[in-house]
Amino acid sequence: MSRDDAARAEYAGLVTQAATGDRDAMERLLMRAQEVAYRFSLLVCGHPEDAEDVMQDALLQTYRHVRGIEQPGAFRTWLYTTVRNACLMKRRRRVGEPAEFVSVEQGIGAMDGTNAPIDVADTTRPADQRLIDAGMDGRLRDALEKLPPSYRMIVVMREMEGLSTHEVATVTRLSEANVKTRLHRARLMLRRHLEDA
Repeated sequence: MSRDDAARAEYAGLVTQAATGDRDAMERLLMRAQEVAYRFSLLVCGHPEDAEDVMQDALLQTYRHVRGIEQPGAFRTWLYTTVRNACLMKRRRRVGEPAEFVSVEQGIGAMDGTNAPIDVADTTRPADQRLIDAGMDGRLRDALEKLPPSYRMIVVMREMEGLSTHEVATVTRLSEANVKTRLHRARLMLRRHLEDA
């Protein structure tokens, strides 16, 4: 079973159990949703305070709508879409704000509004993902920073968050072919930036 399949199955199980009133499953689902929503919303929203609001909104939506989710296996896509849409709405409300994503340094490294890296081990994530996160403080972060925002978002979702091409396409409202094309171009750009560094 791939990592994507395992994550999808875990979320589906938690959603199904939470929908039947299992409080422990609801708590675990909300904890997972909180982690994902905050990390992703920092990248999309651009402001820690907005990311906090979006995360709270995502948790409230999860709690309210968990019983009505018809396809528990699609919960992860629903969560990313909810966060993306809420961030876009937040950005539109900010007068004079550029429609750009937050810098990778701020999004990955700062939960308190500073640029200090987060120094908390997350043993619930796969070891290879933790290694990627640990490497975000150097050349990779700089290379990601140079990507166009829409490409960066796709790379983050596909390569770091572990979403499938279909899930990324659903969240971004692009065709799967377009996601693959942008991901391929983003990888080439990343490679060039890393080689230049």
